[in-house]
Amino acid sequence: MIYLDYNATTPHDLEVIEAMRPYLEDHFGNPSSSHAFGDNPKRAVAAARRAVAELIGAQPKEVVFTSGGTESNNYAIVGAARARKPRGNHVITSAIEHPAVLNTCAALEREGFEVTLLPVDAYGLVRVEDVKAALRPTTILVTVMHANNEIGTIQPVGEISAVAHAHGVLVHTDAAQTPGKIPVNVAELGVDMLAIAGHKLYAPKGVGALYVRSDLVLEHIMHGGGQEGGRRPGSENVLEIVGLGAACAVAARDLDTNARVMRRTRDLLHERLAAGAEVRLNGHPELRLPNTLSLCFRNTNAAALLSAVYDTVAASAGSACHSGTVSVSPVIKALGVPEDWAMGTLRFSTGKFTTDAEVERAAEAIIAAYR
Repeated sequence: MIYLDYNATTPHDLEVIEAMRPYLEDHFGNPSSSHAFGDNPKRAVAAARRAVAELIGAQPKEVVFTSGGTESNNYAIVGAARARKPRGNHVITSAIEHPAVLNTCAALEREGFEVTLLPVDAYGLVRVEDVKAALRPTTILVTVMHANNEIGTIQPVGEISAVAHAHGVLVHTDAAQTPGKIPVNVAELGVDMLAIAGHKLYAPKGVGALYVRSDLVLEHIMHGGGQEGGRRPGSENVLEIVGLGAACAVAARDLDTNARVMRRTRDLLHERLAAGAEVRLNGHPELRLPNTLSLCFRNTNAAALLSAVYDTVAASAGSACHSGTVSVSPVIKALGVPEDWAMGTLRFSTGKFTTDAEVERAAEAIIAAYR
């Protein structure tokens, strides 16, 4: 079985597993405890916080551990909007955001906030001019993802941040897909908040992080103890936090090498599929994650194609987070892809463990099923 769905989730890195093992077998203490059993867990959480911070160019005190990308996005968007409500009630986002952002913005609308959904161009790019035009005196937050999970298009977040900050508006970005694939630096992006999902970079599911600029005040969306510098209550998930820290350290160390592997295998897959099937690329040809390949297969059904290679290739029809029945995803719709192409959309995403031989076998199987 050939796994080409790394944007959905990644396998655990062996270094991550080994880093976690002592906290599964031996060091079970609560890091908030004042006795010796809490010492190792406390140090481990601090070390993981440093590793996450180093990966994204932040200060350790600006890293808040969460249960994953969805919670990170919820905390950033809802926490910022509610905290800034005395200043305004308008939020700007894009039409191709992950449901963790779009549904959170929809929930804010039910609270009385106003939300503007920006369109994207044919490559899936948010136009900075559209952000500027959408700004109002009541705008308090812009949230635009760093890179899209379906098509891989990398957004001009730095330029968007500059425009928003010139008007005193906060900026959040959902960066679930980017750490470990491309450089991520909060200072260069100019963002106030940035969400990370552990299971997208070879750490476990159920852990994530949120970068929050040190002087920024968010309203709590959960209530309890004073963990995470008073920002996020609940006893720390030491085991998985350690895993996330290890994954971030590996991602920082091996970024260039892994990006080359992912880009090579992605491009090889594209070359082989284009040679044997009628395909159309979705997303930007260059401003795109090095591992992501979204293709439309003309006059076919994505679910049927995946079913035909079910025992050979693992990939996604549309977005993996809400797949099951195939309909044209909101992202593909936003690109304006004609229906005879759109219904045959598959997303392939390679990873650092993907080999050229696997790609060759996968392409053969998919082309045979397509024909």
